[in-house]
Amino acid sequence: MDSEQDVITRINARYTAMSKSHKAIAGYIKEHYEQAVFMTAAKLGEELGISESTVVRFASGIGYDGYPEFQKALENWVKDKLSAVQKIGVKYGHSSQSEILSSVLTADIEKIQDTIANLDANAFEMAVSAILEAENVYVIGLRSCAPLADFLHFYLNMVRGNVRLLNTTSISETFEQMIRIDEKDVIIGISFPRYSMRTLKALEFANDRNAKVISITDTIHSPMCLYSSMNLLARSDMVSIVDSLVAPLSVINAVVVALCLKRPTEVKRNLEMLESVWNNYQVYLNDEINFIDEAPVLHNPLWKTESEG
Repeated sequence: MDSEQDVITRINARYTAMSKSHKAIAGYIKEHYEQAVFMTAAKLGEELGISESTVVRFASGIGYDGYPEFQKALENWVKDKLSAVQKIGVKYGHSSQSEILSSVLTADIEKIQDTIANLDANAFEMAVSAILEAENVYVIGLRSCAPLADFLHFYLNMVRGNVRLLNTTSISETFEQMIRIDEKDVIIGISFPRYSMRTLKALEFANDRNAKVISITDTIHSPMCLYSSMNLLARSDMVSIVDSLVAPLSVINAVVVALCLKRPTEVKRNLEMLESVWNNYQVYLNDEINFIDEAPVLHNPLWKTESEG
């Protein structure tokens, strides 16, 4: 094991070979590292309902001489995360609003350019084909990735049926929602640092059931790639207080466009059917504004002018 690897990289590299109890420790550390960094081996074991000796063996299993060395490595990793936030203040603290805008947008452009240069075209083609051929498509993206999952789910429904968004905060409920997944299905997992253990477990479950697994993540070293045969990689580095999701969204846009071009007739039929439903049931009401001759026309029979009412 490379002594230069940080503690989370070591955990990710060994995760698939871990026992059930060691996976539980790994999951807790990645989801709750702020608390875990202060815990003794006994306290961490008590929190998870496992023995202190199991926690110590976990530390040894990922390449540390003992739990104290592991805890020190975790402490250093947490300090690095905190210093990254402090560096943002140094970088932008004395910038004008326009300079901040320009800097962030320029960084986003660079991420898209880097994504273009490094995206695996073969993996992209395989992912598009898998989505088209699947009986059911499951989409999962949690925390900051939830908007990406919502967006992909919305547009996949325009292209094909049987698309399910897994949007629970409970891993057991996630499994309940995908209990029938099998080799005829596809799951798309979206996750960027800090990676979601719930998303990872969903991909692991799907892989165990022989479903096709597509990941949308930041690097081939992402734990999401452990169970994925099609990895769509997009840059998402922290450049401000929030992570940039511009490049991942562009990749998702490309997937949707490719799907539409593969099935233009079906997409056209679905959109025409949807528009018919909108018209017949007045779904628009006051939710959208149509412009005719550059003047807004508000289609809502419930509204009346003062003179009418």
